[in-house]
Amino acid sequence: MGVGKTTVGELLADRLGTAFRDTDADIVAAQGREISDIFVDEGEAHFRGLEKAAVASALAEHDGVLALGGGAILDGTTRALLGAHPVVYLSMDVEEAVKRTGLNQARPLLAVNPRKQWRELMDARRHLYAEVARAVVATDGRTPEEVAQAVLDALELKEA
Repeated sequence: MGVGKTTVGELLADRLGTAFRDTDADIVAAQGREISDIFVDEGEAHFRGLEKAAVASALAEHDGVLALGGGAILDGTTRALLGAHPVVYLSMDVEEAVKRTGLNQARPLLAVNPRKQWRELMDARRHLYAEVARAVVATDGRTPEEVAQAVLDALELKEA
């Protein structure tokens, strides 16, 4: 959350001369409402089903840069699908998360005691991110442009 997946993804797509797609945006467009509203109205399990379908669809249809929501890797089928792709895990620590997002109420999984919940989420997810990632790129203290360059370097990709 707030690590810069969309911003960095758009920069990467531009530098690589390819298209960009964000599965969270796909879900919002298909549902006609924000993800936080889906969480409140239908619950996390319902959202995760939508997310699983959105990721599978995007991986099948899109060959450019793809940004996934932070919880997409919770699903084993999704992790298996990601195994065939060059996945980059953009990491940051809690202090950077506070600076970037304020860990505010707009994040449905962080509504109560956001710093503690962020740490718990990351403790539960970090090993799953590492499982699917070909590279890990720290974003702390870096501009989006610096992160994009670090991703290109980590994947040994050249700009278009």
